[in-house]
Amino acid sequence: MQQPNAYRISLPIRQIIYGLLLNVSPHLENMSWNSLPPQTFSEVERVNKTIKTSIVDAVELPQDHCDLSKLTELSLARRLILLLETLKVKQTVLDTVPASLKLPIAVICYWLQHTEVKAKLRHLQALLLGMLMGPLHAMINSPDKKHLREDGAKMLYKELQRMKEQTRPGTRLDLDTAHIFCQWQCCLQMGMYLNQLLSTPLPEPDLTRLYSGSLVHGLCRQLLTSTSVESLLSMCPEAKQLYDRLFNATRAFAPAAFLLPKGKSNSKKKKKQKKQGTNRSKNRVGTISDTRCWYEVSNRFGPLMVENMEEHQASELE
Repeated sequence: MQQPNAYRISLPIRQIIYGLLLNVSPHLENMSWNSLPPQTFSEVERVNKTIKTSIVDAVELPQDHCDLSKLTELSLARRLILLLETLKVKQTVLDTVPASLKLPIAVICYWLQHTEVKAKLRHLQALLLGMLMGPLHAMINSPDKKHLREDGAKMLYKELQRMKEQTRPGTRLDLDTAHIFCQWQCCLQMGMYLNQLLSTPLPEPDLTRLYSGSLVHGLCRQLLTSTSVESLLSMCPEAKQLYDRLFNATRAFAPAAFLLPKGKSNSKKKKKQKKQGTNRSKNRVGTISDTRCWYEVSNRFGPLMVENMEEHQASELE
């Protein structure tokens, strides 16, 4: 409950959706909007431990988007531009990405650009590795690819399934990681809504094999301790090639710290921790008081299971 509302990160996408929905057919104009100003919407959200109603401004769109009923008359290129501009991605970034994964990768690029997201390299790697499940399944079951490295694809698919099954119901998850993946799912949900509203300028992804909470959490644990992406994908060169294309499409949007060698990253982290420790010692009395207060408030929520929090927020996608 100390984390901010995960849906906050997708607010800019919703503002575009609201801008489109304002331009409704004439017979809806006389409906009551609860006395709100004409360019605003109300949303119910969680702020800390309180449920509140907030007012959201819709984005004013170009003149040719003024009639929602005629939006489909716009060319595919114009609708695609509006979608990608909302997600802050250029079309050239997606050129090497398979059609079925263009929308999820565009959403990842949007997700990485927000400072609210505290994602690490392993979170991005886990998402991209999870997205290989669909292509691997297609590779294994395609009659035209029997001559390829089918054994390698099967081995990798089974290994990913094994990691998924290791994260059994009741496993306590990392709170920060759960929140980070919830943020991405919220972005994906709103990105899909906008894509549908624009009559799917990008193909709809197959959600059944796009994301699995059990798999990405299991991958995060493995990547943090023993497994590397290179060793995992070494058994299937085709999957390695696809992963590299997905990673290269997203890496330009990742924070610079993502690509630092582990030694340099850890060195900076240790210096920061040392500096923070010095500051704490100078303000020992205030720090002890603040820590006690935080503990007393948060301890009431200790029995809550974190996986239920993630499953609730992601229920529309799973």
